[in-house]
Amino acid sequence: MSRRRKPNARPASRSAAVAAAALAAGMFAAAAHAAPPITVTSQVPPDGPIQYTVKVTSKQFGNSQETRTISSGQTDDFNWKTVPPGGPVAATDLCPNYASLPLDANGAMIRQTQIRLAPVVAQDGTATVQMSFQAQTPHGTAAVKAGGKQIQCPKSVSISQIVRFTMPTNGSVKTLTLSDGSQVAVSAKR
Repeated sequence: MSRRRKPNARPASRSAAVAAAALAAGMFAAAAHAAPPITVTSQVPPDGPIQYTVKVTSKQFGNSQETRTISSGQTDDFNWKTVPPGGPVAATDLCPNYASLPLDANGAMIRQTQIRLAPVVAQDGTATVQMSFQAQTPHGTAAVKAGGKQIQCPKSVSISQIVRFTMPTNGSVKTLTLSDGSQVAVSAKR
């Protein structure tokens, strides 16, 4: 005995699939228009990593610049060794304080500038920074008696200073003048 299908009847599974697809399309269209778009105002939290650019301008210790990424509460060291205008000054391990002198590959004294930045950033984006500045350069030679003989050793000029300051982190530049007249310009940008 065979069953006859009505001329306009669709199989149940096909009509269910068509109905489900139509329902899903309608729900997707409603969902796409229901929620407002999300606006991201800042991708970096106030205490997140910030790019600090430090630029030194100094007659005595030379000009240097570098950019580093530092997070709030961390410290980073900027360290530059450059050749002084008159060239490196010969030194020997018999010279006083030889181990603490900035030296080139040949053991001659050159100039060195070291800066340590320690920023702490508040919720409003203001950074409170402690900066340690140390620099040393040769300034001629001096006769020194060592090991029973007289030798020539580099005379050095140095500075060591700690400065505390506040600055915005929006790219503005904060310029500091140190006790010897050297200038340090610091900018911070997210």
